[in-house]
Amino acid sequence: QGRIAESGGGSVEAGGSLTLSCSVSGYSSSGGCMAWFRRNPANRYDGLASADGEDDSNVAEFVKGRFTISRDSAKNSLNLQMINLKPEDSGLYACAAAPWARCRDVGFNWFSFPYRGLGTQVSVSS
Repeated sequence: QGRIAESGGGSVEAGGSLTLSCSVSGYSSSGGCMAWFRRNPANRYDGLASADGEDDSNVAEFVKGRFTISRDSAKNSLNLQMINLKPEDSGLYACAAAPWARCRDVGFNWFSFPYRGLGTQVSVSS
């Protein structure tokens, strides 16, 4: 049974930076797609960035230039580096994994990821 551990959330001022970390355990695949999502006011999850074991990585257009992603396939971990944070970036950030899928196949569809974390909170003050 796969488990997701997220860390790195916290409170920062606008313009600040944070790095979120995600690690997955409980399954043997070192590939597959991992992604970061952010829950929106409608309680849906917006995809932010993803990467898989084939070096396919994606960053959503609305955060591109401020958010970058890095994947360590050997460790089944995924980091999200966020700079120049804005108050509207505040929210619950959650990591998800689809161990045997390519990111191009699952896109940013939250429900296509069978393993989903509980999330870590980010608060950006103005």
